[in-house]
Order: sequence, then C-alpha cells, then structure tokens
Amino acid sequence: MDYEKAKVAFKSINESKLTDLKYQLFKAAIRYANIRAEWIFLDLEQRKDQDPERTAAHNRFIDSCNIIARNMKNTNEDISWAEILKQDRKDIGDFACFITAIIGIQNR
Repeated sequence: MDYEKAKVAFKSINESKLTDLKYQLFKAAIRYANIRAEWIFLDLEQRKDQDPERTAAHNRFIDSCNIIARNMKNTNEDISWAEILKQDRKDIGDFACFITAIIGIQNR
C-alpha cells in the first residue's frame, strides 16, 4: 500500500456517516500501529512475547475494516476503499499505520 492509495481510502472512510464504526476503526488502527512502531525496540525474546498481542491487534483492525465496509455498503456509502485493501494482511497493516499518521498530522 502506498500513501496515495491510503489517502483515498482514508478520505472515503472519514466521510462515512457511521461515526461509531469509523472511530472504532481509527482506534484499532492506532493501537496496531503503535505496537508495530515499537517493534523495532524489542529484542527477540520480547518479540516472541508480544507477537500474540500484535497479531490480535492486527486481526481487530482487519475486523474493524470488514465491519465498517459491510455497514457502509448497507447504507449505500462508497466502499471502493475496501477494494484497494482487498484481503492482503501486509497492505491492511500498512493502512493502519497510514491512518495513524494522517490522523496525527490532521490533529496538530
């Protein structure tokens, strides 16, 4: 996932009227991105200990993406962003990091 695709996907989600689901997704993205960013500071043993939590946070973010996409579709909102992500775990993880960066920059 590159920044331009992430920006388009973020814009679509951010424009959703499903505020609660949108914020759940954003919070899940921030949680996962935080774990991923701190990964560099962990030694091998710490990574082994943290890996289940990282995977669970990643899965929660993926679930949040799927939930909001399904609900946006049901309310006739644009879900083309979901097609950008497909089901590629790495791209979805990158997207969580992009969301976190975009939100952080927007709220300065």
